[in-house]
Amino acid sequence: MSSKKHKKRQDTEIRSQPSSPKREVVNIQIPEAISFSFRYYQDDKDQFFIGGRDAKYLASLLRRLRDLSQLNAQEVINNQSKSLRCHSIVWKNTTEASGFGIPNEDILINVPYQFQISANEYGRVHGFFSENVFYIVWLDPEHNLYS
Repeated sequence: MSSKKHKKRQDTEIRSQPSSPKREVVNIQIPEAISFSFRYYQDDKDQFFIGGRDAKYLASLLRRLRDLSQLNAQEVINNQSKSLRCHSIVWKNTTEASGFGIPNEDILINVPYQFQISANEYGRVHGFFSENVFYIVWLDPEHNLYS
C-alpha cells in the first residue's frame, strides 16, 4: 500500500493559521520634487557619448541628479544660481538645429532644457520636462551642443 494515504498535507497547516491583523491604511503625500527618466536617452551620437568617462564623472552626475530631485520643476527652471545654470535650449544656436530627433518631438516637448553637472568640469545634461519628470536625452561632458 502507498504511504501517501497517511501523510498530512503540509499546506493545510498554513491555511489553518489565523490571517494577519488588518493593516492601517496610511495616506502618503507624493512629493512634488522632480524625478529623472532615461526613457528617451540617446547614446548613439559621438558628441554625446560617455563611454570613456571615469568613475568621477558618473559619481558627479548621480550626485547632481540626487540634489536636483529635492526641487520641483519650477524651482529648477527659475533658479538663478550659477551653480545650477538651468536654461532653455534654442536649437538654431546649437550644433543640433533639428533638435533631439525624438518621434513626435514637436508634440512631446514644449521647451528643451539643459543644466550643468558641476561648474564646467563635467558638462551638461540635455532633456525636457513633462510635469515633474525630467527626461534626460543627452549627456554632454564636452559641451558639444554649442560650438
